[in-house]
Formats: sequence, C-alpha cells, structure tokens
Amino acid sequence: MIDRSHSGPLKSVKRRVGLEELDPQPYWGFDDLFHKAGTKLLNCFYIQADVRRVEGREQFKYSRITMLQKFSLDKFLNAMEKGDLLIDFDARTGHNHGTKFRLRQNAFPSLYAEATII
Repeated sequence: MIDRSHSGPLKSVKRRVGLEELDPQPYWGFDDLFHKAGTKLLNCFYIQADVRRVEGREQFKYSRITMLQKFSLDKFLNAMEKGDLLIDFDARTGHNHGTKFRLRQNAFPSLYAEATII
C-alpha cells in the first residue's frame, strides 16, 4: 500500500517501469529477518529526547532511557501484523538506497522481552 500523499512518485514509477508484479518476487524468510535484526538489535538502549532550536542549532534534552534486552522474533512479527512495523523501499532519487524497516513512534520497546526504564 502507498499513502495518498505519495501519488506523485507512484505515477512516476508507473510511467517509468510499470506497476506489474515483480519477477522474481523478492521476499525475506523469517529466519533471515530474525538473524539480521537480532545481530543488530539483540540488546540496546532506546533514548527519547525533547528537541528545540536555539539560534539555528538543535538542542536535545534526554527525557527517558529504556534498556531493551532479548530481541524477540514473535514480538517483531506481532509488530508487523499490528502495522507498527513498516517497510520503506528507499529509491527516491533514481538510486536504490536500500530497503529499511521503520517502526511507528514508541513501538521500538515492544520488540523486546525485557524493557527497563533507567
């Protein structure tokens, strides 16, 4: 699905390469996804900050730090089913910048078995 706000880029893709099914179909196996995400996200910190601009420069005030432990494939898949995990095909400038997973704001801790506020 593509948000209505992206109808211009969609028309451009349709005009240049079409909107037919891809052949071969790209896919990610669950084991591949979990391995890649698990190696990068096994344990980490989720830091939330308030941001303001002072004289043209950004300043950050860290308001909350959460220690995240034990990345969970089941929770990753649940976030996908709930629509909290989005796939971003980043090819906006005529060059493929890769495919990314994005999470809705504040959904990151839901991917872990343990979340401890510090």
